[in-house]
Amino acid sequence: MTRGFFITFEGGDGSGKSTQIALLRDWLMRAGYDVVLTREPGGTRISEKIRELILDPGNKEMADMTEALLYAAARAQLVSQMIKPALEEGKVVICDRFVDSSIAYQAYGRGLGDAVGVINTYAVDGCMPDLTILLRLDPEKGSSRIADREHDRIEQASDAFHRKVYEGYLELEKNYPERIFGVDASGTIEEIADEIQRRVRGIISH
Repeated sequence: MTRGFFITFEGGDGSGKSTQIALLRDWLMRAGYDVVLTREPGGTRISEKIRELILDPGNKEMADMTEALLYAAARAQLVSQMIKPALEEGKVVICDRFVDSSIAYQAYGRGLGDAVGVINTYAVDGCMPDLTILLRLDPEKGSSRIADREHDRIEQASDAFHRKVYEGYLELEKNYPERIFGVDASGTIEEIADEIQRRVRGIISH
Protein backbone atom coordinates (compact mmCIF):
# COMPACT_ATOMS: atom_id res chain seq x y z
CA MET A 1 0.00 0.00 0.00
CA THR A 2 1.29 3.46 -0.84
CA ARG A 3 -1.14 5.01 1.63
CA GLY A 4 -2.11 3.22 4.78
CA PHE A 5 -5.57 2.13 5.90
CA PHE A 6 -7.56 3.84 8.63
CA ILE A 7 -9.98 1.76 10.74
CA THR A 8 -12.03 3.11 13.63
CA PHE A 9 -14.13 1.28 16.23
CA GLU A 10 -17.31 2.77 17.64
CA GLY A 11 -19.96 1.69 20.11
CA GLY A 12 -21.35 2.40 23.54
CA ASP A 13 -19.59 1.61 26.79
CA GLY A 14 -19.39 -2.14 27.40
CA SER A 15 -19.77 -3.05 23.71
CA GLY A 16 -16.45 -4.92 23.64
CA LYS A 17 -14.36 -2.51 21.56
CA SER A 18 -11.10 -3.10 23.43
CA THR A 19 -11.31 -6.88 22.96
CA GLN A 20 -12.12 -6.68 19.26
CA ILE A 21 -9.48 -4.03 18.59
CA ALA A 22 -6.79 -6.25 20.12
CA LEU A 23 -7.95 -9.27 18.11
CA LEU A 24 -7.99 -7.31 14.84
CA ARG A 25 -4.55 -5.83 15.51
CA ASP A 26 -3.08 -9.29 16.16
CA TRP A 27 -4.76 -10.73 13.04
CA LEU A 28 -3.45 -7.91 10.83
CA MET A 29 0.06 -8.17 12.27
CA ARG A 30 0.10 -11.91 11.56
CA ALA A 31 -0.87 -11.04 7.98
CA GLY A 32 2.20 -8.82 7.73
CA TYR A 33 0.72 -5.35 8.19
CA ASP A 34 2.41 -2.63 10.22
CA VAL A 35 -0.31 -1.64 12.70
CA VAL A 36 -0.58 1.49 14.84
CA LEU A 37 -3.08 1.38 17.69
CA THR A 38 -4.45 4.55 19.27
CA ARG A 39 -7.50 5.87 21.11
CA GLU A 40 -9.74 8.87 21.55
CA PRO A 41 -9.62 11.08 23.36
CA GLY A 42 -5.88 10.55 23.76
CA GLY A 43 -3.08 8.98 21.81
CA THR A 44 -0.59 11.86 22.16
CA ARG A 45 0.82 13.64 25.21
CA ILE A 46 -1.40 16.68 24.67
CA SER A 47 -4.50 14.65 23.81
CA GLU A 48 -4.09 12.48 26.91
CA LYS A 49 -4.06 15.61 29.09
CA ILE A 50 -7.30 16.71 27.44
CA ARG A 51 -8.71 13.22 28.06
CA GLU A 52 -8.11 13.64 31.79
CA LEU A 53 -10.07 16.89 31.76
CA ILE A 54 -13.01 15.44 29.83
CA LEU A 55 -13.41 12.21 31.78
CA ASP A 56 -12.67 13.45 35.30
CA PRO A 57 -15.86 12.82 37.33
CA GLY A 58 -14.98 15.92 39.36
CA ASN A 59 -15.67 18.15 36.34
CA LYS A 60 -19.45 17.88 36.61
CA GLU A 61 -19.95 21.56 35.79
CA MET A 62 -18.40 21.19 32.31
CA ALA A 63 -20.63 22.81 29.68
CA ASP A 64 -21.73 20.61 26.78
CA MET A 65 -20.03 22.86 24.21
CA THR A 66 -16.81 22.86 26.25
CA GLU A 67 -16.92 19.07 26.13
CA ALA A 68 -17.43 19.05 22.36
CA LEU A 69 -14.60 21.52 21.77
CA LEU A 70 -12.22 19.57 24.00
CA TYR A 71 -12.93 16.34 22.11
CA ALA A 72 -12.28 18.17 18.83
CA ALA A 73 -9.06 19.66 20.18
CA ALA A 74 -7.76 16.23 21.26
CA ARG A 75 -8.73 14.86 17.83
CA ALA A 76 -6.96 17.63 15.91
CA GLN A 77 -3.73 16.90 17.77
CA LEU A 78 -4.02 13.14 17.24
CA VAL A 79 -4.69 13.51 13.50
CA SER A 80 -1.79 15.92 13.03
CA GLN A 81 0.77 14.18 15.21
CA MET A 82 -0.02 10.49 14.80
CA ILE A 83 -2.74 9.41 12.35
CA LYS A 84 -1.74 11.34 9.22
CA PRO A 85 2.00 10.56 9.53
CA ALA A 86 1.29 6.83 10.07
CA LEU A 87 -1.01 6.66 7.04
CA GLU A 88 1.58 8.44 4.91
CA GLU A 89 4.05 5.72 5.92
CA GLY A 90 1.64 3.05 4.67
CA LYS A 91 0.63 1.75 8.10
CA VAL A 92 -2.76 0.48 9.23
CA VAL A 93 -4.12 2.77 11.93
CA ILE A 94 -6.76 1.39 14.31
CA CYS A 95 -8.39 4.01 16.52
CA ASP A 96 -10.67 3.29 19.48
CA ARG A 97 -13.34 5.97 18.75
CA PHE A 98 -13.10 8.88 16.33
CA VAL A 99 -15.36 11.59 14.93
CA ASP A 100 -18.52 9.40 14.96
CA SER A 101 -18.26 9.35 18.75
CA SER A 102 -18.57 13.13 18.82
CA ILE A 103 -21.61 13.02 16.56
CA ALA A 104 -23.26 10.30 18.66
CA TYR A 105 -22.36 11.64 22.10
CA GLN A 106 -22.41 15.41 21.59
CA ALA A 107 -24.67 16.03 18.58
CA TYR A 108 -27.28 13.41 19.51
CA GLY A 109 -26.64 12.73 23.23
CA ARG A 110 -26.05 16.33 24.31
CA GLY A 111 -28.37 17.79 21.65
CA LEU A 112 -25.73 20.09 20.11
CA GLY A 113 -26.76 19.19 16.56
CA ASP A 114 -24.90 20.40 13.47
CA ALA A 115 -22.37 22.45 15.45
CA VAL A 116 -20.47 19.26 16.30
CA GLY A 117 -19.98 18.36 12.65
CA VAL A 118 -18.77 21.89 11.84
CA ILE A 119 -16.20 21.87 14.65
CA ASN A 120 -14.89 18.48 13.63
CA THR A 121 -14.52 19.36 9.96
CA TYR A 122 -11.49 21.32 11.13
CA ALA A 123 -10.37 18.70 13.66
CA VAL A 124 -10.19 15.78 11.20
CA ASP A 125 -8.55 17.93 8.48
CA GLY A 126 -9.84 15.68 5.68
CA CYS A 127 -8.66 12.50 7.41
CA MET A 128 -11.71 10.22 7.59
CA PRO A 129 -11.71 6.47 8.27
CA ASP A 130 -11.67 4.00 5.39
CA LEU A 131 -13.77 1.69 7.56
CA THR A 132 -15.69 2.23 10.78
CA ILE A 133 -16.77 -0.82 12.76
CA LEU A 134 -19.81 -0.11 14.92
CA LEU A 135 -20.37 -2.62 17.71
CA ARG A 136 -24.13 -2.46 18.24
CA LEU A 137 -25.26 -3.25 21.78
CA ASP A 138 -28.34 -2.07 23.63
CA PRO A 139 -27.12 0.50 26.21
CA GLU A 140 -28.78 -1.34 29.11
CA LYS A 141 -26.75 -4.46 28.29
CA GLY A 142 -23.63 -2.36 27.91
CA SER A 143 -24.06 -0.68 31.29
CA SER A 144 -24.58 -4.05 33.00
CA ARG A 145 -21.25 -5.25 31.53
CA ILE A 146 -19.36 -2.36 33.15
CA ALA A 147 -21.36 -2.24 36.39
CA ASP A 148 -18.46 -3.42 38.57
CA ARG A 149 -15.88 -0.85 37.44
CA GLU A 150 -15.37 2.80 38.39
CA HIS A 151 -17.22 5.06 35.96
CA ASP A 152 -15.80 8.17 34.31
CA ARG A 153 -17.79 11.40 33.81
CA ILE A 154 -19.34 10.29 30.49
CA GLU A 155 -20.22 6.80 31.78
CA GLN A 156 -21.98 8.42 34.74
CA ALA A 157 -24.46 10.21 32.46
CA SER A 158 -28.14 9.22 32.57
CA ASP A 159 -29.68 6.19 30.90
CA ALA A 160 -31.67 8.60 28.70
CA PHE A 161 -28.41 10.16 27.48
CA HIS A 162 -26.90 6.77 26.59
CA ARG A 163 -30.11 5.80 24.79
CA LYS A 164 -29.83 8.95 22.63
CA VAL A 165 -26.19 8.11 21.91
CA TYR A 166 -27.17 4.62 20.75
CA GLU A 167 -29.90 6.01 18.51
CA GLY A 168 -27.34 8.44 17.11
CA TYR A 169 -25.03 5.58 16.20
CA LEU A 170 -27.85 3.72 14.44
CA GLU A 171 -28.64 6.88 12.47
CA LEU A 172 -24.98 7.24 11.44
CA GLU A 173 -24.88 3.60 10.29
CA LYS A 174 -27.96 4.23 8.16
CA ASN A 175 -26.54 7.46 6.70
CA TYR A 176 -23.04 6.14 5.87
CA PRO A 177 -23.45 2.48 4.88
CA GLU A 178 -20.41 2.56 2.58
CA ARG A 179 -18.12 3.37 5.54
CA ILE A 180 -19.85 2.18 8.72
CA PHE A 181 -20.11 -1.58 9.21
CA GLY A 182 -22.48 -2.51 12.03
CA VAL A 183 -21.91 -5.75 13.97
CA ASP A 184 -24.23 -7.29 16.56
CA ALA A 185 -22.09 -7.09 19.71
CA SER A 186 -24.27 -9.52 21.65
CA GLY A 187 -22.68 -12.50 19.85
CA THR A 188 -19.64 -14.43 21.04
CA ILE A 189 -16.20 -12.83 20.89
CA GLU A 190 -15.20 -15.28 18.16
CA GLU A 191 -18.31 -14.66 16.04
CA ILE A 192 -17.82 -10.91 16.19
CA ALA A 193 -14.10 -11.18 15.37
CA ASP A 194 -14.81 -13.43 12.36
CA GLU A 195 -17.37 -10.98 11.00
CA ILE A 196 -14.97 -8.05 11.39
CA GLN A 197 -12.09 -9.93 9.78
CA ARG A 198 -14.22 -10.89 6.78
CA ARG A 199 -15.15 -7.25 6.22
CA VAL A 200 -11.60 -5.97 6.67
CA ARG A 201 -10.19 -8.66 4.36
CA GLY A 202 -12.66 -7.70 1.66
CA ILE A 203 -11.63 -4.03 1.74
CA ILE A 204 -7.97 -3.89 2.69
CA SER A 205 -6.81 -6.31 -0.03
CA HIS A 206 -8.13 -4.09 -2.85
